[in-house]
Amino acid sequence: MRSLVRTLALALAVGLPGATPAQTFPAKPVRLVVPFPPGGATDIIARLLGQKLQEIWGQPVVIDYKPGGGTVVGTDFVAKSPADGYTMGVVITAHVINPGMRSDLPYDTVNDLAGVSMVAVSHIALVATPGLEADTVPELIALARKNPGKLTYATPGTGTAMHLAGELLKSAAGIDIVHVPYKGGSPAYPDVISGRVALQLDPIFASMPNIKAGKVKLIAITSPRRAPSVPEVPTVGETLPGFSVMSISGVVVPSPTPREVVQKASADIRRALAMSDLVERMGQVGMEPSGTTPEQFDNYIRAEIEKWARVVKASGAKLD
Repeated sequence: MRSLVRTLALALAVGLPGATPAQTFPAKPVRLVVPFPPGGATDIIARLLGQKLQEIWGQPVVIDYKPGGGTVVGTDFVAKSPADGYTMGVVITAHVINPGMRSDLPYDTVNDLAGVSMVAVSHIALVATPGLEADTVPELIALARKNPGKLTYATPGTGTAMHLAGELLKSAAGIDIVHVPYKGGSPAYPDVISGRVALQLDPIFASMPNIKAGKVKLIAITSPRRAPSVPEVPTVGETLPGFSVMSISGVVVPSPTPREVVQKASADIRRALAMSDLVERMGQVGMEPSGTTPEQFDNYIRAEIEKWARVVKASGAKLD
């Protein structure tokens, strides 16, 4: 009898009749697609999460880099992958900006992809060249109004959360500042430090080395609340009520993926994000774990797509 019980249990574990997809998931390695080259913030998030999921699942989590197209190449790969849960994709804020910026997306962001969980949020810093005659948001707005079209702001590229944060600042404050896109945040700092560009928007963890060295000055945070790492620094929203931009990351799968598999993966991601060592490690690089249910992440995606479409239309922002 005991032998029979063990045999039946094994059959369920390996997915023979009677076992649901969620009960056996994952039964093989899981691919986690990163839409950037190795080494950036998104890669850090994917590796931290992947390591914890391997511990939970007892299966390898393989990080697969598919950069290009402002995250479109990697996300398109996920959208067209088998809908079995074994190919997941990391998305960032560009995921909700792209539908408003691009008319040629090869996938439908809402209908072809399903949210699994938000993973982390990062605060965006508004920094300035040290010699700028403004130390606060009200002073910056006043300076920009006196010099329309003269102040410039750098970002990691057109269509990024940082670019759209700048466009939202322009419309909310009624100012005219000029966008200067770079291929990543790092190449912009020498120009901001030297004063060739007045301002820069970049995740605070990327800005902090130059802030601490006194090479740029931190004016504000674009998040809806103050950043725990710099609680003395005000938000833009304290001057312009309702202003809110954060850089996010999350995990998506092809939309036909069985819901029980999505729910299982989401619960396991939230379990991983609650682990103290992961929380600590993310905090060290300026990120806050932010696990959600699939439904919460889907609702966030839909709301943010609508929000950024309005900003893009109002600002006239276009891809280079």
